[in-house]
Amino acid sequence: MLSTQYRIKLEGICNKIALHEEVSLEDMIWAEKLAKANRSAATILRQARRKAENPDMTEDSLDGFLNALDIGGLGNERFGVSGFNSPDEIADWFRRDNDEEGENNWRRRD
Repeated sequence: MLSTQYRIKLEGICNKIALHEEVSLEDMIWAEKLAKANRSAATILRQARRKAENPDMTEDSLDGFLNALDIGGLGNERFGVSGFNSPDEIADWFRRDNDEEGENNWRRRD
């Protein structure tokens, strides 16, 4: 769990990232280290980077909804997803029978 002080500092950094404002190297290093150690911090940082990729994203849009769920963008291209344009595309992605390597049961946890 993030302390209030850390969360406020991270949210300030993430707001700058989302608005394409300059962030100091020291702040970015701090945010990256925090994100590696804390899942909540990592989620906040990923969401800010998605917002920076898509500045037109609103909370009412599908992209905003997916960002709130921490789904899509930022490296998910390796799963064959660079974004979703409709709820049907999300459902189709989960219905896939094979992954990119052709192995069955890609959703199975080993």
